[in-house]
Amino acid sequence: MLFSVNIKLSARTLTGTFSSQNRGAADWGWQGLIAHGCHSLVLIIDPRTSQNIQVLERHKANVVKVKWARENYHHNIGSPYSLRLASADTTGKIIVWDVATGAARCEIQEYTKPIQDMEWLWNQDASRDLLLAVHPPNYIVLWNADTGTKLWKKSYAENILSFSFDPFEISNLALLTSEGIVFISDFSPSKPPSSSGKKVYISSPHSSPAHTKPAATGAKKALNKVKILITNEKPNAESVTLNDCLQLSYMPSKRNHMLLLYPREILILDLEVNQTVGIVAIERTGAPFLQVIPCRQRDALFCLHENGCITLRIRRSNSSSLALPAEEPDPDQPAQELAYDLHCQCDAIRVTKTVRPFNMVCCAVNENSAALIVSDGRVMLWELKSSLVGPKPHYSYSSSTASPLYCPASFCGIPLSTQQKKLADLSLDNMIGQSLTVDEVLPKVLHQQEVQLKFLLTGLLSGLPLPPFVIRMCPPLTTKNIKNYQPLLAVGTSNGSVLVYHLTSGLLYKELSIHSCEVKGVEWASLASFLSFATSTPNNLGLVRNELQLVDLATGRSIAFRGERGNDEPPIEMIKISHLKQFLVVVFRDKPLELWDIRTCTLLREMAKNFPAVTALEWSPSHNLKSLRRKQLAVREAMARQTVASDTETNNVESPMISLLQEAESKAEFSQNISAREHFIFTDNDGQAFHLTVEGNVMKDGVRIPPDGDMGSITCIAWKGDVLVLGDVDGNVNFWDLKARLSRGIPTHRGWVKKIRFGPGKGNMKLLMMFNDGVEVWDTKEIQMVSSLRTGRNVSYKVLDIDWCSSDKVVLASDDGCIRVLEIAMKSASYRIDEQELTDPIWCPYLLLPRSCLVLKAFLLHQPWNGQYSLGIMQIQYSEKEEIKCLMQEQLNSMSNDIQNHLLDPEFQLLQRCLLVARLFGDEAELLFWTVAAHYLYRFSKRKDLVVLSGIQENAASPLDICYDILCESSYFQKSQIERVNLQEAKRTTYDHTRKCADQLLLLGQTDRAVQLLLETSAENPSYYCDSLKACLVTTITSSGPSQSTIKLVATNMIANGKLAEGVQLLCLIDKAADACRYLQTYGEWNRAAWLAKVRLNPEECTEVLKRWVDHLCSPQVNQKSKAILVLLSLGCFRKVAEMLHSMRYFDRAALFLEACLKYGVIEVNENTEKFYNAIYADYARYLKILNLKEGAILFSTKAGDAGAELLKDLQQSREEKTPS
Repeated sequence: MLFSVNIKLSARTLTGTFSSQNRGAADWGWQGLIAHGCHSLVLIIDPRTSQNIQVLERHKANVVKVKWARENYHHNIGSPYSLRLASADTTGKIIVWDVATGAARCEIQEYTKPIQDMEWLWNQDASRDLLLAVHPPNYIVLWNADTGTKLWKKSYAENILSFSFDPFEISNLALLTSEGIVFISDFSPSKPPSSSGKKVYISSPHSSPAHTKPAATGAKKALNKVKILITNEKPNAESVTLNDCLQLSYMPSKRNHMLLLYPREILILDLEVNQTVGIVAIERTGAPFLQVIPCRQRDALFCLHENGCITLRIRRSNSSSLALPAEEPDPDQPAQELAYDLHCQCDAIRVTKTVRPFNMVCCAVNENSAALIVSDGRVMLWELKSSLVGPKPHYSYSSSTASPLYCPASFCGIPLSTQQKKLADLSLDNMIGQSLTVDEVLPKVLHQQEVQLKFLLTGLLSGLPLPPFVIRMCPPLTTKNIKNYQPLLAVGTSNGSVLVYHLTSGLLYKELSIHSCEVKGVEWASLASFLSFATSTPNNLGLVRNELQLVDLATGRSIAFRGERGNDEPPIEMIKISHLKQFLVVVFRDKPLELWDIRTCTLLREMAKNFPAVTALEWSPSHNLKSLRRKQLAVREAMARQTVASDTETNNVESPMISLLQEAESKAEFSQNISAREHFIFTDNDGQAFHLTVEGNVMKDGVRIPPDGDMGSITCIAWKGDVLVLGDVDGNVNFWDLKARLSRGIPTHRGWVKKIRFGPGKGNMKLLMMFNDGVEVWDTKEIQMVSSLRTGRNVSYKVLDIDWCSSDKVVLASDDGCIRVLEIAMKSASYRIDEQELTDPIWCPYLLLPRSCLVLKAFLLHQPWNGQYSLGIMQIQYSEKEEIKCLMQEQLNSMSNDIQNHLLDPEFQLLQRCLLVARLFGDEAELLFWTVAAHYLYRFSKRKDLVVLSGIQENAASPLDICYDILCESSYFQKSQIERVNLQEAKRTTYDHTRKCADQLLLLGQTDRAVQLLLETSAENPSYYCDSLKACLVTTITSSGPSQSTIKLVATNMIANGKLAEGVQLLCLIDKAADACRYLQTYGEWNRAAWLAKVRLNPEECTEVLKRWVDHLCSPQVNQKSKAILVLLSLGCFRKVAEMLHSMRYFDRAALFLEACLKYGVIEVNENTEKFYNAIYADYARYLKILNLKEGAILFSTKAGDAGAELLKDLQQSREEKTPS
């Protein structure tokens, strides 16, 4: 019976070094995975376990950009958790992938130039499929990435290099062009921007005194002299080096701030005044910047330097500049500046010509780990770790040292109780607390513990070295070696080492540095040893140093197989090991071949000088081992008979006959010196074939076969069973059937046949052939081609070497530095992640079926089940297939012990659980919602409690971070805005800036400082008179009725005549800010109105203004309901939030939010409201029923009272029906 042996080998790709065009192609998504380009492939890495889990192959050109889809939408069965990734290449093609299955969901191609930049739209209320791309030279195009349709296109005057979305306002977009920056303020998914944007030019910081002053004064002080950087006029050519700016990015930690990266400094711009308000400079000896990633959770910057070092810089809190009173303030130091202190850095790498840092990506969810991608194929995973610092006297910090960092007082949104444990290093905002604002007093934070941060290398992935490679699969699986067989692939590299990969896991098994020059060939001598040869570069006479090593895989020990031979001789062309692994033929270029005995490492024969030159050689699979074994058996039997017969005679004296037999037997068993006879065939330059026999140490000449007239010079031979196949330089292949004595020639028309190999397995007569331009698989029984792969047609790479790795998988080494394991059909190597044999299980709920993923989330959120905290999905009533439940249980088991302990902790509150699960699932929308909800539910519940809290606990509820902008508490928001104006004021250089600062101060109610600025206007200025009068007006305003009504009248007239800003200012002067907000809203300035309400109005008036804004956000033409919900949370309108969530059909979020509100007692319970609450619970129970989570559905239909009674009855009936069966 004929059969093929199949081992569990998945199709996979082993990747190597990166192309220089892959430099910008890396992204770490909310889904928790890293994607990056490797030539035309996209690699997917799980950073937690440092494993390559997917390779996506469909691009024909080098990948230049990759971007994970955002998860900023509500997930349900219609919009499930899915691994969507967009990748773009140098030919302008964009592919949107379903990463879990390895399939392309959509392909977009309109232009042929490399995509410069692309980004998914972050505001996903309208649609979650929109992708904005920059098509060179000057187009931005909005695509629907689900269907591949173009929504709109817009061209600009200059070449666009990259862009950045404003994370606070979807309509703002900044383009970095070859000449400056273009600010777009009317970006919309529905139509292209109508205007061509506001163009500003960057004066390069290199024209600043920072680079002309002597270093002795210190880079910081010199850089403070940098004044204006953004101008509306085109600067003169000498002062500007346009393309010096490496990167432009909005700051996600505070509104209207932008970061510009130059090789030696980072500039922080305040876009309200277009002015530099902070500079991070590098010392003269420091390594220049390559990239910077601004964080959201804290005002911090991850910086990548040219030496591969990653540094973390955190904004210095203003209070730390309060030095000891004895110290004189530095006159050169400006009043204020955004300063970023270096808090930790990781080790640099050794940079060479071929090894350079390419890219850095940072964890989007937790912002506490970064991955460095190096050009040689390495990916280094660095994690931030915090440790507590012992007590120090607080006043010892002067302005020169980095300001201290403190532990946050709350965990997952709620102040820590004394008993509760905290998850160490969960995220950046859980590691370090907020920076102090300027007027906070120091003793307030004395109860907080100071922390230090450090980088820890937690993972390292390395790729293959630079090509060329030679590859050889270990001997195939047989019934005899099945117990200790491992599918190992030996890869000989250009640097002289041999890498051995385990193909089931795709991991490097051994790396053996064996040779001093490029490895030219590897042949396995057994499952545990191989021979490899390398040749040095030829000298003037064309002679080289040959190295032939026999390597023991278990110990790594290698011996020079040919002893002292090898110096100054022609290069080895090939080595061929016989089928029984007894003999080795070494073929040289211009020297007769050598025949060696592998078992004893002895030279059996060196051919005479007149021996024909060998062009191709192959050992015959036939041998006389079986007849030899029969002889051995006969010897054993004779030996046994002899022993019995002479037992009585030879008590002490052994007969010479027996000793000879025993000696022969032991040699046959252990040394195998009784050799089987083996044959090989070779061809010479004329196409003549020679057949030789080797037995013991004797080599006999056999038949000589004349050349075939149709064949050119033979280049390779393969032999299996009774079939011999020869390939020649012209692409002709000759099939010889030795049994039937037939030969058949087939022209492939593909040029030189470089290699041919038969597949392993008894009766498997498939043949793999390699040509200059690709590979073909043939069936030698039918003599027909099975599959073909051609460079330039269906793949972009060139194949360097081939082999079989099992009876149905081939392995190809290619010039893009990759090694691919492919099915016989040789289609792309993308595969399903869940079919992979991963060494470590990975936490990635996105890999589950959409329904199971949502059940897993519900299971984690609704602990305890039946009064018991448990992470065993099998223990609850959930009707699903057993294998799907097992996959879910594997996911649960792959969570870290710390997280498992927290999820099982009864002290862990519902809100904290919601936040942690949102983090685990990488759910951006949920994380944002629950962070704001947890903060304000806690705040409003404390406000209701009449219990007087101790001082420490009061401080413990720190304000919401400023990255939430308008959602922060009014008092904290107002402080931050005053601090910002002070900073703008310290940095002002022109009259325009001074005027803007004065305007802001008037709106903020800081009239005295505003008057000082107004009086600074010089007499030559056309606005001198106006400003002087304004200063008089501000100082003399009285609250008398007539003056108030006059000013109000003037203000309303101004507003009616198009002077909105001036009218609003006048209204603020007479404390009519509520009216000012109303006018702003009427004229569509919604954000400005919200800002003014937060900084000027009392809580009641502010709530009224913000509620009108909520109505506007909910209107169909604006459709930003998720933002409206967050605003309502900050106002404490929890009932309205629950209603909105329910009306938007966010049943899961509505039910959980309602539970949290009831727990905190911030929502009324009466007859009217109860009906509504029951409706929420009933709808959620129906949703859980659709998910098949019966137990959860019963739980919530019970809570739903009358509304859920019928559903409960159905559920209980179906439960009873199932129980008897």
